[in-house]
Amino acid sequence: MRVLGFNIPPEVVGGVGAGLIFLLILMLGYRYLLKICRPNEILIFSGRKHRADDGRTVGYRVVFGGRGMRVPVVETVDRMDVSLISVPIQVNGAYSEGGIPLNVHAIANIKVSTDRRHIGNAIERFLGKHQQEIARVAKETLEGHLRGVLATMTPEELNEDRLKFARQLESSAKADLEKLGLELDVLKIQHIADDRNYLESIGRQRIAEILRNAEVAESDAQRLAEQAEAQARARGEVALTNANAAVQRKQNELRQVKAEVDAEARAEEVRAEAAGQQARAEAELELQKIRGELEQIRLEAEVRIPAEIDQQVRELFAAGQAATIAADGEAMAASLAEVAKAWKESGGKAMDMFVLQNLDGIMAEVAGAASRMKVAHVNLVDGGDGKTLPAYAASYPATMAALLGEVHKTLGVDIAKVMTGNAQNSGRSS
Repeated sequence: MRVLGFNIPPEVVGGVGAGLIFLLILMLGYRYLLKICRPNEILIFSGRKHRADDGRTVGYRVVFGGRGMRVPVVETVDRMDVSLISVPIQVNGAYSEGGIPLNVHAIANIKVSTDRRHIGNAIERFLGKHQQEIARVAKETLEGHLRGVLATMTPEELNEDRLKFARQLESSAKADLEKLGLELDVLKIQHIADDRNYLESIGRQRIAEILRNAEVAESDAQRLAEQAEAQARARGEVALTNANAAVQRKQNELRQVKAEVDAEARAEEVRAEAAGQQARAEAELELQKIRGELEQIRLEAEVRIPAEIDQQVRELFAAGQAATIAADGEAMAASLAEVAKAWKESGGKAMDMFVLQNLDGIMAEVAGAASRMKVAHVNLVDGGDGKTLPAYAASYPATMAALLGEVHKTLGVDIAKVMTGNAQNSGRSS
């Protein structure tokens, strides 16, 4: 046989299959033999002998929760529910102490005991029985003990202390319930009554006693209140008299203290007034002195000090003007001496140097004078030789030459020759 590209012998495949089938059968058998016990039940494995906790040999074993394995063929497994069972109890005409028949209604919650000491009793008596059968047996047992407990208590005790009644009933029935393998969880007395209205009569008697006691207590309280009111009124009058007397004493003391304070205040007022007048006189004298000093200071500040300052300012101003005039004269004399020295050293070329230094300004003035000559319209008539237009174009340089000639007449300096370096100063030839 070929599987995933490998050749596997048929014997191997058969062995694997048989192993898997055996494993499956083993798991199913284990699951069939394994028994799970839920928390609200017990499992009883019957068929083999076991030794109980008290030393007895029994033919079963008990599992409380968890799980257990059943031995096949030899053992059988039963389940017993240990959930809570509610058992209503009702007893009519049960005689209490004193021969008073009573009707009692109660509710009991019981369950199969999980105590290992008593579980055998429950298994022997209730294995395979329904919870209704267990409830019936428990009810009959509790009702019998209920009648026995009623015979030991008076109706008043039953009605007033039901907890005591429930405890006594539980204590009385405990031994019989343990024999049955049962456990009483809760027992509550719901209602107690009688057909002869004994309890109602007790209640009316009690109510009458309570009303009588209340009336007596009310009367006593009213009397005590009146007595307390009278005593309080008397104490109040005494306290009022004492308070009035104390107030009168305090008023007398207050008037005395007030008179002493008024006298002292008047004396202090007279002393203060005299001291005030003296202080005002001293202050007025001091004020007059201060006013005189202030007037003197004011006169000095307004008359003498400004006059002195004005005089000093005039003196300083005069000295400053004299110094300025002297300095200007000295500077002018020095500058003239320097000019004369330079003129002498130039050998008659001082004017040419001056013209060259200021040539830009002179030329600007000459050009400005030429440009101020405005000609609105020019009519040119050419004689046929073509010289009219060039002659008009040459008129502007001729104008400049004429203006420079006027400068030569005025200053005696030929600017054109100065610019070319051929100037002949008339002053120098002379």
